[in-house]
Amino acid sequence: MLILLPPSEGKADAGTGRRLDLSRLSLPELNPARDAVLDALVALCAGPDETAARDALGLSEGQRGELRRNARLRVAATAPAGRLYTGVLYEALDLATLPPAAQRAARRSVLISSGLWGAVRLTDRVPPYRCPVGARLPGIGALSAYWRAALDPAVTAAAGRGPVLDLRSGAYAATWTPSGPLADRTVTVRVLHERLVDGTPSRSVVSHFNKATKGRLVRDLLVADARPRSAAALVGALRDLGHTVEEGPRTPGRPRLLDVVVTEL
Repeated sequence: MLILLPPSEGKADAGTGRRLDLSRLSLPELNPARDAVLDALVALCAGPDETAARDALGLSEGQRGELRRNARLRVAATAPAGRLYTGVLYEALDLATLPPAAQRAARRSVLISSGLWGAVRLTDRVPPYRCPVGARLPGIGALSAYWRAALDPAVTAAAGRGPVLDLRSGAYAATWTPSGPLADRTVTVRVLHERLVDGTPSRSVVSHFNKATKGRLVRDLLVADARPRSAAALVGALRDLGHTVEEGPRTPGRPRLLDVVVTEL
């Protein structure tokens, strides 16, 4: 099983180890693309036009420190991606407290999308950075379009013959879309909050707590040592773990849409 996660805006303040070495990262076939994006980002953030750099990255004036951090990415200390990302999903996943077997499963199964790196494993060491996938970089253009060609063969190979649990947000999902038989083995998740309104059940899509629910889904699968061999088995595993899940209409050649219904946030 391959589990695709989004990155988080929240990151550790600083790395604690060696400098970045692209040759040590997983999915080495992405390194030429990573190198090009890294060069463009560093040049933009180290350049004289701070306003243009902030606009390209969607930063406020109060976030100019992110530009200085980006300008030093080549020489900055790194941390494993599993410790670098600190947002809501990663707080709920709580990798550090997983049992040893579940941690090993996470290292095998989880792939994190990134506007800068394309995709990384939990053990890949990268420095703290700011580069949303919605950014447009000089010489690169829109990152979502740039990564599409490079990621397709890499992620398809990483998926192997097993199911894919795709928990990425829409912007990151645009960088890789499964096709053919792999699409049939891919499950995407929408989180719905069900509550009573004037005595009638009502459901709504949640945003902030969507991330926490997804983190808990992954944690439960890893702790249970779930090893589904098909999309149907993955759906069954989530049900067996106590989650309320409902499948949407099937469209041939498209991933399965799974609604996870929660009553408490």
